[in-house]
Amino acid sequence: MTTLLGLDLAGRTVLVAGGGPVAARRARAMADDGAHVRVVAPQVCEDLRDLVAASLRAPLLAPSPVGLRADGGAAPGGRVTWAPREVRESDVEDAWLVLAATDDSGTDRDVAAWAAARRTWCVHAGAAHEGTARTPATTRSGDVLVGVVTDVPAAGVPGDGRARERRQADSPGERRGADPRRARAVRDAIAEHLRSGGVDQRHHRPAPGGLGRVTLVGGGPGAVDLLTVRGRRALAEADVVVADRLGPVDVLDELAPGVEVIDVGKTPGNHPVPQHEINTILVEQAQRGRRVVRLKGGDPFVYGRGGEEVLACRAAGVPVDVVPGVSSALSVPALAGIPLTHRGTVAAFHVVSGHDGLDAAALAGVRDRTATLVVLMGVSQLARITAQALGAGADPALPVAIVENGSTPRQRVTRAPLGEIVERAAQSGVRPPAIIVVGDVAAAGRLDPATVA
Repeated sequence: MTTLLGLDLAGRTVLVAGGGPVAARRARAMADDGAHVRVVAPQVCEDLRDLVAASLRAPLLAPSPVGLRADGGAAPGGRVTWAPREVRESDVEDAWLVLAATDDSGTDRDVAAWAAARRTWCVHAGAAHEGTARTPATTRSGDVLVGVVTDVPAAGVPGDGRARERRQADSPGERRGADPRRARAVRDAIAEHLRSGGVDQRHHRPAPGGLGRVTLVGGGPGAVDLLTVRGRRALAEADVVVADRLGPVDVLDELAPGVEVIDVGKTPGNHPVPQHEINTILVEQAQRGRRVVRLKGGDPFVYGRGGEEVLACRAAGVPVDVVPGVSSALSVPALAGIPLTHRGTVAAFHVVSGHDGLDAAALAGVRDRTATLVVLMGVSQLARITAQALGAGADPALPVAIVENGSTPRQRVTRAPLGEIVERAAQSGVRPPAIIVVGDVAAAGRLDPATVA
């Protein structure tokens, strides 16, 4: 029978007998969890040698809670040392956990026996049933760690009545040992479910000090499946979502019951909730101990005023982090088949806000055809932008494409030369949200086979 437990290895000694790829992979994982890993093997593989060298260069650091940095990555904390010799029984003496992975079945069996004699848990990498512990297939979602193992009756251990009944009910062909591939398959299915945002991961215990946190999530151009995995996870953990009009608004229908949604969306010329009030909402919600997601279209730091919201949170002492998003400036042209750079055509691009008009660098790039111009929020300023470009000497025949509602079923592309785009846009009824692309790459058929060098 198998009992699944979570072990705190931070600051504790773990013996790894063996120097191959399996030993290296397990040593790295346990060092990331803060363990003091002692490798004993005559030779070690390159990955393990690099791990030992890195541990010698880096100071020993205390691990952060749940082994995570604030950005969600593995926290430093462990160290890895190597004794270049054969493993001995005395190596087991001070270990809290032992991994036998020498690639020699006899040696691994001896290591497991030495550990069992000292009542120390031992993972036998080559024959799981000969060890007293097994490494689960794991997946992580934030601070939630999920482990999967297959249940295996221990040899010679009768177990309780229910265990005996289960074993007796199995046919001889069903009495199998540990099945790592099966565990990994189940793990992968669970990981995919977690990544999809389909699991309610809200915290049910209050944060220390009663203070919540704010996460700015870049939602991408609008399609839900262009939202990042980390953004999905933040939404699954949210108590309240402060949402814009643009971005993946359909994902709001997938939130767990009870998640509060606060709409602060803006339309051109109509800002019912001004930015300073949005800042106040974020801070006050977090001060109530709630996890707040500020869901934005595109990327929070690309004309998203995310920097102002971060400053407001930090000024109030509220923890805040940012999940980058797929910027509409890059993704919408790509979805319309427009490469912002293209070998032999243009090697740079310039992104501006339509509200501000074109600066000297943007005008130079358009005039000299040295950079593709990408204009966000520019539909209402199209005539002004066009006049600026023509006045700076841009070619009236320079291709222009306007992509409306990028990434959604309503996506539409309107094309015309620079000198005609204002009239064509009016005839077509172009409306925001839209991205304007000015440059040779915006020409129709640019990626057709006949035009590819």
